[in-house]
Amino acid sequence: MKLNLDVKIASSQAWINCVMGDFDSFLQDHADCERKASAMAMSFVAKYPDRTEIIPELIETGIEELEHFQQVYDLMQKRGIALRHSMGEDPYVKALIKECHSGREERFLDRLLIASVVETRGAERFRMISEAHDDPDMHRFYKVLWASEAKHGHIFVKMALNYFPEDQVYKRLDRWVDLESEILQGLALRPALH
Repeated sequence: MKLNLDVKIASSQAWINCVMGDFDSFLQDHADCERKASAMAMSFVAKYPDRTEIIPELIETGIEELEHFQQVYDLMQKRGIALRHSMGEDPYVKALIKECHSGREERFLDRLLIASVVETRGAERFRMISEAHDDPDMHRFYKVLWASEAKHGHIFVKMALNYFPEDQVYKRLDRWVDLESEILQGLALRPALH
């Protein structure tokens, strides 16, 4: 049983060029993404406290994402980069969430699968950043994050399989992978994770 699907289209060379051309701005966005990922994991706990099978893993994921935020913040401090006063909307995530079903159970499944797709895209992009960096410390840092994000992509599919039939999960996941590629292709390039 495969717990996640690979992204359908690869991120472009133009995207990595944009990121590497303004890496300080990328780090600000990356810090925001880690805070949002931690909050997202904890929001599942708050909204679905009856889903006791997945709560420990959600808490663990939330803590791990917060640790990633701390690590990115440390990098920013070393480079003299300040946190932004407010976190802007992420057009990528906003477009994905807009396509969610509205029923409680359907939305629960969709949100888990969106989390899987977003984490899988993050893993792919962290790999690209790791490979593009000349700085050995940054190369190593993003290589570790790449592995972590790939693991998170698996976790959310595994969580969905606790509550929904396998064929329903994978059929819906296929739809999210297709939709994610369409959304990604329609976004303007910016020095951001998404």
